[in-house]
Amino acid sequence: MRTIDDLDVAGRRVLVRADLNVPLKDGAITDDGRIRASLPTIEALRAKGAKVIVCAHLGRPKGQVKPEFSLAPVARRLGELLGTDVAFASDVVGDSARAAAEGLAGGGVALLENLRFEPGETSKDDAERGALADRLAALAEVYVGDGFGAVHRKHASVYDVPRRLPHAAGGLITAEVAVLKKLTEDVERPYAVALGGSKVSDKLGVIDNLLGKADRILIGGGMVFTFLKAQGHEVGESLLEEDQLDTVRDYLRRAEESGVEFVLPVDIVAATAFAADADHGVVAADAIPADRLGLDIGPESGKLFAARLADARTVFWNGPMGVFEMEPYSHGTRAVAQGLIDSGAFTVVGGGDSAAAVRQLGFDEAAFSHISTGGGASLEYLEGKTLPGLQALED
Repeated sequence: MRTIDDLDVAGRRVLVRADLNVPLKDGAITDDGRIRASLPTIEALRAKGAKVIVCAHLGRPKGQVKPEFSLAPVARRLGELLGTDVAFASDVVGDSARAAAEGLAGGGVALLENLRFEPGETSKDDAERGALADRLAALAEVYVGDGFGAVHRKHASVYDVPRRLPHAAGGLITAEVAVLKKLTEDVERPYAVALGGSKVSDKLGVIDNLLGKADRILIGGGMVFTFLKAQGHEVGESLLEEDQLDTVRDYLRRAEESGVEFVLPVDIVAATAFAADADHGVVAADAIPADRLGLDIGPESGKLFAARLADARTVFWNGPMGVFEMEPYSHGTRAVAQGLIDSGAFTVVGGGDSAAAVRQLGFDEAAFSHISTGGGASLEYLEGKTLPGLQALED
């Protein structure tokens, strides 16, 4: 892939596809990590005298204009972080977008409204997607792909626009790809993978692929209860994917046959309700009461997981171990994060929830080798899939 160093951008309009899909609460940004991750590429282009037009998505408005998904708060925060005014276009490719793009001087920055307000952005119809790509491309002279969190999507701004303009990868994408190659090519062993999050189904492909690559796989989060149920244990009211039980049993069998160590929790924090103030306590993983639901791995599991990370030389972590947003159920995630740091391994934190947990729980981001901005994209890369956004940048 070409990089921005290979482009002549001085005085030219550059469309940057960024990943600014940040969490909002009551219109306020609760975690600006993805905005911060986009800064180096934007600042590098500004330093070269480019006229920077940033485009991104937020949430899933499904082709409709929904004010609660507006990027206006992101434009304000981006301007604060850059220390300059960011012109905000109230549409994606309309009059406001054209005026914002045409009004830029060298080093100036504009942000377009949420790409997903346009049905063509996510359309599976090539012509509809292409029509939007034509209008986006008309705003600029050069394209830079830097939204790693979206490169696994065949969307207009990710896949079609770079086919219409001179293009290159931004610093975020090149850094992400370099890290993922270290997880897939010439991996330093032992290679441990810690997977959490709510659903097994979200991780099926990556578990399947890692069974032939990782030395040990640690399972926590809501997805662990499907594993425990597959082993014949009671999981009470815990999150459970009944339709994945046979798949999970097959994973456990294959792991045993191939020598991959599956590490499951030995204890669980189980509560009477999904609430921070619910009655809760630690129970054995094979003895969850029928009227309770598991919301975190227990303290002994935290110690076990840390011990199984201690001698690793490479660790990939995707997904929290529990409902870390609620303090009583944050300790398992904290134990795994600390385990990564203490291991001294090459550590990669993948996925928005894991990255948010690192920040919310007060860890120094610099203590990890890399914090990825793209959970789904990272997982699909590790599955061995072709990512449309990367394919377009490589052409």
